[in-house]
Amino acid sequence: MTTITPLAIPEVLLITPKRHGDSRGWFAETYNRKALADAGVDCEFVQDNQAFSARRGTVRGLHFQAAPHAQAKLVRVLRGAIYDVAVDIRQGSQTFGRWVGATLTADGGEQLLVPRGFAHGYCTLTDDAELFYKVDGYYAPQAEGGVNWRDPALGIDWPIAAEEATLNARDAALPNLADLEPVTF
Repeated sequence: MTTITPLAIPEVLLITPKRHGDSRGWFAETYNRKALADAGVDCEFVQDNQAFSARRGTVRGLHFQAAPHAQAKLVRVLRGAIYDVAVDIRQGSQTFGRWVGATLTADGGEQLLVPRGFAHGYCTLTDDAELFYKVDGYYAPQAEGGVNWRDPALGIDWPIAAEEATLNARDAALPNLADLEPVTF
């Protein structure tokens, strides 16, 4: 049985599939549309993505796609561990500007469901971290945007210091939430 736990922002779900193990190893059902629908999640995933980061402290994000190409994501780790973050950027939401985070590990099999309307990012906690995630909207570069991972107004409690982080130039230049034009999802 998969465990589905709402986080402090209840639309963001921590999903932990049960692993069935024996002397050979283990088996887990990592995605079940009916189980998610029973939990109130109605996503039709259309694309799978995989990402690899060689170094601990690699930060990717905080990214989103705006309407009409908004995306929900179901993120899991295949190798290593990450600290995964979702920030509510839905104008008018009661939790606008708040964030939640969870540690996802290959060993534990945890997954994070990041709904549409949230900026998403993560920091690798190990070298050689590999992620796999499903999205319910196709990649559309014209609809992508982002928020600065170190925005002081967000106050995200990242597990690394800024000087330890490895980012690309694009992510390092993302605006703070207060400087972001209103986005529709």
